[in-house]
Amino acid sequence: MLGINIETDMRRKLFEHMQKLSFGYYDNHKTGHSISRLTKDLEEIGEVAHHGPEDVFVAVMTLVGSFILMLTINWKLAILAFLVIPLLTYLAIYFNKKMTITFRRMFSDVADINARVEDSIGGIRVVQAFANEKHEQKQFAVNNENYRHTKLRSYKIMAQNVTANYMLMRIITLFTLLFGTFFVLRGELTNGEFVAFILLSNILLGPIQKINAVIESYPKGIAGFKRYCEILDTVPDIKDSPNAKEISVNGAIEYNQVTFGYEGQEKVLQNISFHIRKGETIAFVGPSGSGKTTLCSLLPRFYELEKGSICIDGVDIRDIKLESLRSQIGIVQQDVFLFSGSIRENIAYGKLDATDDEIMEAARRAQLDEFVQTQPFGLETVIGERGVKLSGGQKQRLAIARMFLKNPPILILDEATSALDTETEVAIQQSLAELSKGRTTLVIAHRLATIKNADRIMVVTKEGIAEQGNHEELIEAEGIYSRLHYAQFG
Repeated sequence: MLGINIETDMRRKLFEHMQKLSFGYYDNHKTGHSISRLTKDLEEIGEVAHHGPEDVFVAVMTLVGSFILMLTINWKLAILAFLVIPLLTYLAIYFNKKMTITFRRMFSDVADINARVEDSIGGIRVVQAFANEKHEQKQFAVNNENYRHTKLRSYKIMAQNVTANYMLMRIITLFTLLFGTFFVLRGELTNGEFVAFILLSNILLGPIQKINAVIESYPKGIAGFKRYCEILDTVPDIKDSPNAKEISVNGAIEYNQVTFGYEGQEKVLQNISFHIRKGETIAFVGPSGSGKTTLCSLLPRFYELEKGSICIDGVDIRDIKLESLRSQIGIVQQDVFLFSGSIRENIAYGKLDATDDEIMEAARRAQLDEFVQTQPFGLETVIGERGVKLSGGQKQRLAIARMFLKNPPILILDEATSALDTETEVAIQQSLAELSKGRTTLVIAHRLATIKNADRIMVVTKEGIAEQGNHEELIEAEGIYSRLHYAQFG
């Protein structure tokens, strides 16, 4: 019971901590490793917590009791029998260190296998489309073989430990027989006391074996615990400031001398400044890698600024509670992430306590209601892992319905229609136009036809904001935007 409760509490605490870590952490760590820490590592900790204290307590009490009885029979023989105990203790510490290192490596190998399986199975359509099943099998074989070698190494260390302990325990028996015979011949020990001493020495071996079993499981637990602590010791780089407050957002946004670069890379944005009025639709265009998505990712504090500030309604976003900030910003991306549940669950993710009427109204406004009504289970239709049973357009509509339900005052549309065919794109654009009404909207797009009606268009390059104005003004300026427009439409 104790071990299960400890494992459950630790898993809850670890998951809660993982939810607080920023995008920067997950950019540099594989999902499979996180899964391994939440499952395999904590299972071993739970096993040690469940069996360890109980077994050690029983073993120590038996050991102490046996030793006291042996002392009452013949203190000299008792001391001689216990001379081996310090050597057993030394071997336990020695092998414990070796096994802890090996088990930690083994847990890392399991995490690598989880990461490999997650990539291969998650991308099974790509794997089979390229007929690269054998390549994936080779990649998996490498991870599997690494795990095999590490596990064999752990078994060898355990075998050495068991062998050494077995020999020493037999030495205890041999000591008892030899020196016991010696004391009997000298008349210091009766035949009955000698037999009793032999029986007690056999009882003595039981707790030693039990402690040895605990010592074998302990390195697994301590290795798992160290990997558990690695994540808990990772301080979230984005968190609420001590004076952070909740606010009700209207939608005016100001970027002031914003500078940002991803870890270990050159600056993506340098000294970017602009102002967006409440309810204004701003479009960002420019070459790939110029920082358009990064610019918008800084607004909900998915990443932390290096220099400068971003303000909403005159309040620095670092002075707003994260939950309050992000609850008032909606994001629709090109690559829509859907959970492997029902249509209802995915739409309701925008407002967890939404009623069926609210969900259907959001679906209607996103032009998804007809699709829902054609499904045999309606809103309860399961869409598969990551929405695999839906088309690209249906996924986008579902994401838009989710935003209608969330109803945020600020909206970010990141290439929301770039992967769709022309007919579907037109339908989705109508839904997005409906969604954008009355909201401050930031649009990232490569297809200029989708943003020509924006209030203002900003051309982003690696040097910063190169141009801004409405569609007609930028065409007349005959600059970068004009050349992009000519390249797309001739």
